[in-house]
Order: sequence, then C-alpha cells, then structure tokens
Amino acid sequence: MNFIKVGTDAAGNDIEVFYQDLGTGRPVVLIHGWPLSSQLWDYQLAELPKHNLRVIAYDRRGFGKSSQPWDGYNYDTFADDLKAVLDTLDLQNVTLVGMSMGGGEVARYMSRHGGARVSKVVFLSAITPYLLKTDDNPDGVDGDVFDDMKEKLTKDRADFLQTFGKQFYGMGFLDKPVSQAQLDGDFARAYAASQKATVDCVTAFAETDFRDDLAQIHVPTLIIHGDADKVVPIEASAERTAAALPNAEYIVYEGAPHGLVVSEKDRVIEDLLSFIQEGVSVREPIGTTTLY
Repeated sequence: MNFIKVGTDAAGNDIEVFYQDLGTGRPVVLIHGWPLSSQLWDYQLAELPKHNLRVIAYDRRGFGKSSQPWDGYNYDTFADDLKAVLDTLDLQNVTLVGMSMGGGEVARYMSRHGGARVSKVVFLSAITPYLLKTDDNPDGVDGDVFDDMKEKLTKDRADFLQTFGKQFYGMGFLDKPVSQAQLDGDFARAYAASQKATVDCVTAFAETDFRDDLAQIHVPTLIIHGDADKVVPIEASAERTAAALPNAEYIVYEGAPHGLVVSEKDRVIEDLLSFIQEGVSVREPIGTTTLY
C-alpha cells in the first residue's frame, strides 16, 4: 500500500496519508469531499487513466486509510499535506481537482504555496469562497446549520451519516440518483473515519474564508456545480466562486445534487477530460453558464 509521510503528531509518531496512483501521463490529483475518502473517486479512477493521464487520489488525514491524529484538521495543514503529496511524487504540470471540502484545499494550496507544480484547477461542488454567514458575508449559510451538524455528529454519528448520505445525493421518495448499495458503501467509508476529524472538519469548511485565496489563482480554472445541491447551495458557493474567477469556465448541472461525481459520473468525466486535455473556454460575459 502507498503512504506518504506528511508530518508527525505531538508524540512524534508519523502522520501518513494513503494514496492511489494509477496510469501514466499528465498528472491529475483528486481531493475528496467530506466525510468520505478517495474511494469517492472510484469511477474517475477507473476511467481517467485510460486517457494518457496519471491519476492520484489520496485520503485526507483522519479519513480512509490515512493516519488519524488528534489535531491538524485545518486548511493550512491540509494544504501542507497536499504539498507533501505533490513534492514526494515530484509531480509537475498538475491539474488539481477538489470536490466539496476538497475545493478548500485547492484554494488554500494555490495561495499558501504559490500554486507550485500546478497548471490547472477544478472546483466540483466546492465550498469556496466562504460558507459561513457573517456581517461581511451576508450570502453565506447560517452558523446554526453547522452547529446542528456538529451536535448531531457528537450525539449519534451513525444516524447523522446515514441521513446525510441521502442528502448528499438528493435522494427522495421517487428520485433515487444512486442505489442503496452506494449509500451503504458511503456510510461504511464515512463511519471508518475519525470522529474527531469528522467534527473538526465541519468547523474547518464552515469557517474558513477563501476569498483572498481565490484571488491568488491565475491558472485555467473549471467550476462545476449542481443547481439542486442541498448540501453546498450553489448561490453561496459556485456562483460567487465564478464571480471571483471571471475567466473560469463555469458549468451548471441542471437538477444535479451535491454528490455529482457519482450521480453524474459520466458528465463529470467528460468535462474533466475536455478541460484537462483541450483547455478552457473563457466565459464571456461574467454570469454566462452552460446548462446540462
């Protein structure tokens, strides 16, 4: 199994992240969403390497097969972990793809580490630019929503994760974008994570302001978001990320939920390949979107 040392804990024990490394060619690094692991990318990992791409997906610290230290669940540390992955594997001309919480890693890495080794970035259902509603961020999400999440995770994490899994994919009485087996698998992956990491990450993705980080992105960028996302509402995230990055290509998946890397896997793969291999269509004027 593949592990990369990203640091040490307070007791001097190594902190390692697990990664998958498939295919050869131009490197693509996939950063998963909360509260899952790199297995979220199963479909992309099976297809993208067929197109002359080297595809790396790693488990965030605290999740999947990676170490579960007591602390370090903040975006400066996550960005440093990402740097350790890129440096250890000596990747160049990388496309970074961040899904949901992973979009925060992309933004913070680009500012904290100057975008080293990176040529393109992708935000999928991402939490950028700033989720929490504050006086200077009136379009954000009310803090009570995140407090309620943390309270339920602390009280009964298993029950919360099963309920959240349905919301993640926009499951309804009649509308079932994914199978029960997919929900069961995701629950097993999420429940295997550290409870401390799961709770602390809610604070991280809710309260971290990425507005200044986005201003440091000067490479071709793709933004994809579903307009039926009930986890990270498009109005509080993708719309504002696109406004902050006016030269980005912005694609809205009509009717798609938060977990579109699974529910809309074929579209996602097609758009990723087009962006990575063929370049970016500059969006003119600001506000124009492509609807599926």
